[in-house]
Amino acid sequence: MSAWIDCPHPSPIIFDVEGLSAHWARLHRGDAEPLPTQPDLLQAWALFHNGEFQRATHAALLLGDAGTNLANKATCIYANYLEPSEQRREALLLEAAVRAEALQSRQPDNPGAWYWQAYALGRYSQGISVAKALANGLGARIKGALEKAIERAPHHADAHLALATFHAEVIDKVGHLIGRMTYGATAEAGLALYRRAHSLNPDSIVTLTEHARGLLMLQGRRQLGTAAELQARAAAIEPMDAMEQIYLAAARAQ
Repeated sequence: MSAWIDCPHPSPIIFDVEGLSAHWARLHRGDAEPLPTQPDLLQAWALFHNGEFQRATHAALLLGDAGTNLANKATCIYANYLEPSEQRREALLLEAAVRAEALQSRQPDNPGAWYWQAYALGRYSQGISVAKALANGLGARIKGALEKAIERAPHHADAHLALATFHAEVIDKVGHLIGRMTYGATAEAGLALYRRAHSLNPDSIVTLTEHARGLLMLQGRRQLGTAAELQARAAAIEPMDAMEQIYLAAARAQ
């Protein structure tokens, strides 16, 4: 594996195992990942939260299935936000999707296995264009995987958020009629999923920025005021780890 670039947004807190355990509930309210009982896995998660995404991925992969969700999260966040090469970005996202799908066969009740497959394929789809991804059948795979993640973890805020974004992006690209008839995407479902994600994780930079973006795709200019308010709230939140720093930088840019 070639070297990944360093994270330009270091974590405000340098986590060790003890510190991470104390803040775990706040940091993982979105992905519903349980606190690890395995010390090596918790240490690998500390690497992730400190912004050492490649080291976290390497450490997680050495732990087998127990580390797969971490490896996929670290890979996806790095690929989507930091990797400068589009070709390499797509390759990393597909690697994570393949790992997640393999984990599904061994741990079908693991919500992270379904969520990270959907996340990786969703970000890959954005890179190649959502319209092209829909034509290639990726939309159904993403939607199905997110629905399975929610079935297994109804409190998984990020899965609700990602499924809301699926509805919004499909409608944004193909319109309400084709979106509903061909892909099962509706504005009503998207808005309800955004509200549910917001209720599950209301003080999240990720939730607020994605909610703002989704409102504009689903309802256009009449939601500019609400979207701006959500973005402002996101930009005012103090980040806790490197990933939140990355999202905050994106929110402030918007």
